[in-house]
Amino acid sequence: MLIDTHTHLYSEQFEEDIEEVIARAKNNGIERFYLPAIDKSYTDKMLALESQYADSMFAMMGLHPCSVHPETIEEELKHVQEWLTKRDFKAIGEIGIDLYWDKEHLTTQQDAFKTQIEWAKECQLPIVIHCRDAFNKVFDVLEEVKDNQLFGIFHCFSGTKEDAQRAIDFNLKLGIGGVVTFKNGKIDQFLQDFELKNIVLETDSPYLAPAPFRGKRNESSYLTYVCEKLATIYNKSPEEIASITTKNA
Repeated sequence: MLIDTHTHLYSEQFEEDIEEVIARAKNNGIERFYLPAIDKSYTDKMLALESQYADSMFAMMGLHPCSVHPETIEEELKHVQEWLTKRDFKAIGEIGIDLYWDKEHLTTQQDAFKTQIEWAKECQLPIVIHCRDAFNKVFDVLEEVKDNQLFGIFHCFSGTKEDAQRAIDFNLKLGIGGVVTFKNGKIDQFLQDFELKNIVLETDSPYLAPAPFRGKRNESSYLTYVCEKLATIYNKSPEEIASITTKNA
């Protein structure tokens, strides 16, 4: 059994063949799928998919940093907060800081990140962190809010060995996906220095497809390629990797 801890299966890119995509994943042993939120425009689609596959789909709630804009932030965060009072979610995510797409609104992103971390603590939920070109900024926020209630996943981890250790020190698992299969991904060069108890698997589909599908639409069935790469890195069988990372998830 494998768990895809991060997959946007409600994305427009799956509208034409979602049933086949899910069937392929389940045929490859992926039995649970965790759906990260983006913003209010996607909530209905995400929850509808979760409802349709209630035995295997599990939604998060949160505001993606790329959807953080000064003119809509109040409305978007209110949307998140209202949903957190309506029902249970598996995590607050994905949340964080993205300085690749938006360098202008760092302060707004930081404030939204901190606010949602506090909500996660109140709800006793893990956080799922999005970080792009912003490791130091993300760690600065985590340093401000760290306590024994902080836990979660550093999604799509692509940092240095030092970044990995810092994330683990904040009680975060490393979300490992297609990047580990890239020739220039670099994380495959040091991951073996960290115990497998610190790792969960993810695809981030439809993004970041692993080799040999790099550049194409990613899907949850490709999680097996990530698992096989970790088996090579850790000199273990894919079955051992699946068992340990599933337990972690």
